[in-house]
Amino acid sequence: MADSAQNIATTYDPAEIEKKWYSIWENNGYFKPSGHGDAFCIMIPPPNVTGSLHMGHGFNNAIMDALTRFNRMMGKNTLWQPGTDHAGIATQMVVERQLAAQHINRHDLGREKFIEKIWEWKEQSGGAITRQIRRLGSSVDWSRERFTMDEGLSTAVKEVFVRLHQDGLIYRGKRLVNWDPKLQTALSDLEVESDKEEQGSLWHFKYFFEDKSLRTHDGKDYIVVATTRPETLLGDTAVAVAPDDERYAHLTGKNIILPVTGRTVAIVQDEYVDKEFGTGCVKITPAHDFNDYEVGKRCGLAIINIFNKNAEILAEFEYIARAGEAISRVIPAPAEYIGLERFAARKKLVEQAEAEGWLDQIQPYTLKPPRGDRSGVIVEPLLTDQWYVRIAPLAEPAIKAVKNGDIKFVPEQYSNMYMAWMNNIQDWCISRQLWWGHRIPAWYDADGNIYVGRNEAEVRKDNKLDAAVELKQDEDVLDTWFSSALWTFSTLGWTGDEAKDQENYFLNTFHPTDVLVTGFDIIFFWVARMIMMTLHFMKNEDGTSQVPFRTVYVHGLVRDGEGQKMSKSKGNVLDPLDLIDGVDMETLVQKRTTGLMNPKQAAKIEKSTRKEFPEGIQAYGTDAVRFTFCALANTGRDIKFDMKRVEGYRNFCNKIWNATRFVMMNCEEQPIGQTARPDLWELPEQWIMSRLQKAEASVHQAFAGYRLDLAAQAMYDFIWNEYCDWYVELTKPVLNDPEVPSERKAEVRRVLLAVMEASLRLAHPIMPYLTEEIWQTLAPMIGLGGDTIMTAPYPVSSPEKINEQAEADMQWLQGLIGAVRNIRGEMGLGNARLLPVLLQNTTDAEKAQISRIEPLFKALAKVESISFLTQQETPPLSSSSVVGHASVLVPMKGLIDPKAELGRLQKDFDKVQKQHDQIAGKLSNEGFVSKAPAAVVDGEKVKLAEFADQLAKIKANMDQIAAL
Repeated sequence: MADSAQNIATTYDPAEIEKKWYSIWENNGYFKPSGHGDAFCIMIPPPNVTGSLHMGHGFNNAIMDALTRFNRMMGKNTLWQPGTDHAGIATQMVVERQLAAQHINRHDLGREKFIEKIWEWKEQSGGAITRQIRRLGSSVDWSRERFTMDEGLSTAVKEVFVRLHQDGLIYRGKRLVNWDPKLQTALSDLEVESDKEEQGSLWHFKYFFEDKSLRTHDGKDYIVVATTRPETLLGDTAVAVAPDDERYAHLTGKNIILPVTGRTVAIVQDEYVDKEFGTGCVKITPAHDFNDYEVGKRCGLAIINIFNKNAEILAEFEYIARAGEAISRVIPAPAEYIGLERFAARKKLVEQAEAEGWLDQIQPYTLKPPRGDRSGVIVEPLLTDQWYVRIAPLAEPAIKAVKNGDIKFVPEQYSNMYMAWMNNIQDWCISRQLWWGHRIPAWYDADGNIYVGRNEAEVRKDNKLDAAVELKQDEDVLDTWFSSALWTFSTLGWTGDEAKDQENYFLNTFHPTDVLVTGFDIIFFWVARMIMMTLHFMKNEDGTSQVPFRTVYVHGLVRDGEGQKMSKSKGNVLDPLDLIDGVDMETLVQKRTTGLMNPKQAAKIEKSTRKEFPEGIQAYGTDAVRFTFCALANTGRDIKFDMKRVEGYRNFCNKIWNATRFVMMNCEEQPIGQTARPDLWELPEQWIMSRLQKAEASVHQAFAGYRLDLAAQAMYDFIWNEYCDWYVELTKPVLNDPEVPSERKAEVRRVLLAVMEASLRLAHPIMPYLTEEIWQTLAPMIGLGGDTIMTAPYPVSSPEKINEQAEADMQWLQGLIGAVRNIRGEMGLGNARLLPVLLQNTTDAEKAQISRIEPLFKALAKVESISFLTQQETPPLSSSSVVGHASVLVPMKGLIDPKAELGRLQKDFDKVQKQHDQIAGKLSNEGFVSKAPAAVVDGEKVKLAEFADQLAKIKANMDQIAAL
């Protein structure tokens, strides 16, 4: 597969490499399980089939692919299982919008035809995100791609629902849910956004006592309640006060008259009330507020529903004696409010309160209303009949699994978050009022009896219902999270049929999976539910429960360089594909502003985008972007995505490419040692081999601890700082010296190639494309075979190759070379001139080290001679530095023109002095210091100190030169 010509292109072009290699990998089946060691499995968190790639996907996939490629190269039988989620609401909305453009309503088509339209869309346009994930180099086994609505997963969903119902863990009941009046469905908490502040009002109303003789502590014959939702007053069933609020202690149990309705409701006590907020009196509307619902349960309050599913006032309010019970009667609504939409009812109620004198005051109020993430409308807490999972029995073993260490969170702190939620878990509403999704396998007869089964035929058979009994299937579908809760075992082909499942190779080989890589924001919605469902349904041969995964690796969220959350409204969103392929300015502006309704906001975002990216975004390539993600992947914390880091890692890719070209130029058509000859190794080879072992050990340790940031750092430090910057340079004197024996040169070439080849394998999990392209050329040169670096063995440290003496000698050499280079730079001596070096205060050990490294030191530091001075000798006027115990001195006499150098330094001094004086003048201005922000003043003080330091250094150099 490798090009027979042993050379690589002059310029590193990631686009050409990536286009070639991904198709080769996929077409040759390299992503499929193939190793002969232990099994290793990762499940991809299924992206929405409607979705497109964002930075979170890029981050998540970079981590998962690095772990997958690492374990594949370690010889494990590795499976990264891909798939997508049917995304009930999102997908239905996409197709409904398409139909609306043709003036077609889904109800015009009917359920079956509408679902056919969705499947058509899915086949033609759905799954774009999977094509984008390929661009990230993700080595998932695409031959096993699953979809939560495909036949196998749908069968598993029905099986789980039926069994949970049989076990008494699924029931139907009337409870409070997040209701979207526009989409006409219940929503999960994850589908509700309540993080954006909006300006609203806080209305204060007077509720008068039924007993006209009652008075408050300050003599009023009414209490005042405050609310941001006046319309819900119609459904109040109590007013609550804090148990320790002495102002209202004498009123507890007394009644007030509810305005508009004329109903009487009691004053109750509950810990929920904050006596310091407002008047300390809170209206309780259990049917339309989640907190009020809980207060109602604790206080045994009645529940009154005032809204229909359009959030309009009912003609007859539904009265429920207690939470969990059925509607017991209806209450006529005030005639003038019947049919009013909730906000129209609000307006009318406030007007009525003002006209009748029971409006106390209106205050401006900042709030965060809950809005449906798809529809954008304010969600209404609403009592509806829904299907629920009785969660407490499932939660108990899930808590134990984490507590006893069967499942570990990385970092461990997230187990506390998990436990806090699990210990206070509520029953799970699993029904959604949609057409797209897994239809609930329940049927109703004319009398309202409910039958649950895998299909209608099974229902009739099990319940002995003949064909004359008319059955109608439940119209609702299951929450998307229900099917994804089965993800680890349903995607591997679980059927619930014990005999079939025992013969399922993939299920028995790869379950439990090894690690789940996810963000902390879905620990509750997905991770916990997978744990509960898997423990309940997956059993070992001995009957014990299986966990879905052994480790949950939780990463942070990707934020912009300022630490801000990326969002369309802020105009700071980055597309990973734009970073990989590049994007011109006009396209970038269009992408960031399209869809924004506010022209001022769009103009502001356009301006900031043009300022931040005046030439658009250049193409950095997949490897640089992946390396950036991994380098930032410190466990658990949110990451600030800095574009300078991407640029830096693109330079890293170039560095590797150019180092390879140097190696090729010096090794092509030249003798190369075919087997290691440590007897021919000198300090550079002993050192680089020792450092390679330590780098390999560090990377292994980092992968074991899910510290990909440390793995990336270890790779970077070794390849750039040690191999490219030092070892490559150390080989040049050897390879260019005609006096060096040919066998020594051959061994140096072999080490050059061998270390580079090992470095490529070391970096491959994070930088797959670059490493594959170069490896195909280098590996055959040292007798290594194989079709792909993906299945080459991952480098493993050999402790016997670690040479501490060589590392100490090399550190000493690097220190000496650095000292001479610094002196050369400070004194403007140029790189061509050979310098005499004096060493003073050296120990015997240091003298021995110098004798071992003298030829290398002279060659790399361009040193003419080395002389030792005793401690008592006075050296000539020199520029100096300290390395270890020794002073490194370069005599200045004869090396520079004192007059010319003083003139140059004087210009530098004058320039810095001017900058120093400008800052000093600003800081001496009392007006500036008093008005400027503290951070600005502190920044100016730092600059002043830096300029003062520069002046001192220049003056010291001038004094030295003046003495020559």
